[in-house]
Amino acid sequence: MLTTVAIIGAGPLGRRLARSAACAGFSVLLEDVMPANLRHAQETLRRQLGPESLPMVAFVSTIEDAVRQADLAIDCVPDELESKLEILWLLDRMAPPRTVLVTPTTRLSIADLASCTYRPEKCIAIAAEAATLALNHSAEVLLRITSQTAPESIAMVWDFWERLGFRPRLTE
Repeated sequence: MLTTVAIIGAGPLGRRLARSAACAGFSVLLEDVMPANLRHAQETLRRQLGPESLPMVAFVSTIEDAVRQADLAIDCVPDELESKLEILWLLDRMAPPRTVLVTPTTRLSIADLASCTYRPEKCIAIAAEAATLALNHSAEVLLRITSQTAPESIAMVWDFWERLGFRPRLTE
């Protein structure tokens, strides 16, 4: 059952996803390597969420702290091969075996990225522009999977995006 979401990167997309996930009832661990980004996210979310939902978000400074209890980990790093490979390598090694890894990308192959992990069955790409994910909650979100993607992983990610108000659709 999906209860805890780690979001790696506290930039605009990470902040918006953290806010949406907290409002949908998920526990969120928001991480960023830049302390200033994390402070800005904390100030922004404190204003946006108010006292009721802010406790749903924890602000952490290491990937290890973010993914330690996560059921789902979403990276919000630049859509560049080196960045995606590095973050997936870190997530794969630090997250518990049950954690599903989600990476937003419009340019890179999820099959190639997943093959660089020890859990290709738990890797899913989200094919949507960052602006769509951040601004348009009724938009369609394309879940890009591989022939190895486990049905449980698909169901978890599908449920997450539906609970955020998006319309998920599958493609290989």
